[in-house]
Amino acid sequence: MRRFAFSFLLSLVALVSVAQSISDDTRRIREEFQDRKFGIFLHWGIYSMLADGEWVMHNRHLDRDEYAKLAGGFYPSKFDAREWTQLFKEAGAKYVTFTSRHHDGFSMWATKASPYNIMDATPFKRDIIGELAQACKEQDLKLHFYYSHMDWQRTDYPTGSCKNCPHDPATTNWDSYYAFMNRQLTELLTNYGPIGAIWFDGMWDHKEKEFDWQLEEQYALIKRLQPTCLIGNNHHGSPIGVEDFQLFEQDLPGQNTAGFSGEQKVSRLPLETCMTMNNTWGYSITDRNYKSGDELIRRLVTAAGLNANFLLNIGPRPDGKLPDQAVEILKHIGAFMKDYGATIYGTRGGCVPQQSWGVTTQKAGTLYIHILNKVEDGQILLPLTEQKLTQVTTFSDKTKLKFKREKEGYRIFLPELPNTVDFILTATLRTP
Repeated sequence: MRRFAFSFLLSLVALVSVAQSISDDTRRIREEFQDRKFGIFLHWGIYSMLADGEWVMHNRHLDRDEYAKLAGGFYPSKFDAREWTQLFKEAGAKYVTFTSRHHDGFSMWATKASPYNIMDATPFKRDIIGELAQACKEQDLKLHFYYSHMDWQRTDYPTGSCKNCPHDPATTNWDSYYAFMNRQLTELLTNYGPIGAIWFDGMWDHKEKEFDWQLEEQYALIKRLQPTCLIGNNHHGSPIGVEDFQLFEQDLPGQNTAGFSGEQKVSRLPLETCMTMNNTWGYSITDRNYKSGDELIRRLVTAAGLNANFLLNIGPRPDGKLPDQAVEILKHIGAFMKDYGATIYGTRGGCVPQQSWGVTTQKAGTLYIHILNKVEDGQILLPLTEQKLTQVTTFSDKTKLKFKREKEGYRIFLPELPNTVDFILTATLRTP
């Protein structure tokens, strides 16, 4: 059911007015989110059985009733939430974002709002989210929930731009669907302990000016149930109202190589970049195009230098195991974060913007210089004019380096750089 643009604009005005009053708790939880810097994204559902990504139902024009029968054979016998979370912890991740319900409409927890869920529709009969929530708690990992605004399965959902899974206009009922979503969100925020964030997706299925998603009431519900639960929405636009962080899909802030951020300006909210290890979010048996561990480390570090968190995706197999390549990549990242995590966690984007050689991160008067790319002539220039540079050392062995003041900033003379993914310097700054 479509609503008038005027109704949508009224909602936006109301949301903006709420957003102008930010509590101390909100500031704190946003800062804590920024401090964590590295998270794991998990796209997992019955679509993994077809091993062709999470959009397989839509992309193959699959009949919704036939697709739903996949649930009858979903039995991930090798799923072990503790094994997963231990690996994530060792990789250096600080939080996990799990697809509670993707666009195909299947719920990965014991929801009472619909029988189309892991407990009622599968022979597995185990609450995936319940087990994951407990395992995350044991490993001190914050748990976030991805939740789809769109649904290809429910016939009361008003079909938008995704025409491959159409619904009969006679059955669409926005009030019914909206109530269903809010019942499910209430369950997720009531039954599984403190939740770090709700990560919405799918709002782009309808043009903003032609459809009212009633975000004001839905966001208020979340904050009423868990005031410290963050809200993010992957609507590919600038943040709306009380959203707590801004999302960038398959791109770093300020970029638009994937085509999702064309009209998206970088806000002053906490930022998060989500990215796949290969080309697909859900498990694909044919997608072997994995990025190297070094490349993903560079992207994680660059995201931190651009003041953003890095949310790295994995698509678990239908048996509940993580792909072998994903496991090896996580171990590689974990080795790096064990040695150099201090230059990432708790930092903000440095006062020196991104350069051809790399990025900087910063904690108060300490600037971490991440040399990620080839450097010519064995020297780099820090374009600092407001701060005074008092000392520069290598991060690993604390060797002092020479530097000199120039009109454009400070020129640092480097040692011979080893063949490493990220050569890090520690610079001490003082404001005159």
